[in-house]
Amino acid sequence: MRTLLLYSHPVESSYGASLCEQTRLGLEQAGHQVDCCDLYAEGFTPVLTRHERLIYHDVPINRQNVESYVERLKNAEALVLVTPIWHFGFPAMLKGFFDRVFLPGVSFELHEERMRYVLQHIRKLAAVTTYGADRSKAFLVGDPPRKVVTRVIRAQIHPMAKTVYLAHYGMNRSTDATRRKFLSKVRSQMEKF
Repeated sequence: MRTLLLYSHPVESSYGASLCEQTRLGLEQAGHQVDCCDLYAEGFTPVLTRHERLIYHDVPINRQNVESYVERLKNAEALVLVTPIWHFGFPAMLKGFFDRVFLPGVSFELHEERMRYVLQHIRKLAAVTTYGADRSKAFLVGDPPRKVVTRVIRAQIHPMAKTVYLAHYGMNRSTDATRRKFLSKVRSQMEKF
């Protein structure tokens, strides 16, 4: 299965980089053809410009500045996010990817004032995340990133898509043992994905 792995962390030696590597290895072990998109390393620009907002609904001109990313998304049969969660949200880099690439004509279409999602070719969705806070704090604030993945993005892809959300909560107090355990869990889950 063609898999777009969206990775978002600015530090190449981070724990997030290890998670990305284990995710990629697990996916490849499962037989996936992985397109690893390291948004920071590729120099993706997350800012939606004034011009891009003005042409936002002008399909297909709206994708002119992000065409290569649109093609990668359209080529994918699975989408996997590997990202830290900062202040109970995605890094600006990943949020900017959604703002600039999940465009009208790419992720949805408007027909007679009704929206139709068009990423039906994506049949699997996963997120591998880390939170500084523990699970109870994330629960108290509603865990917005989990909802974005399991509800918002999930609603835009194939209705029967398999969805997996893996989170290492409490990174601020994690240990080598808890981080190793989570790396192992991620690798194992991706080998079954």
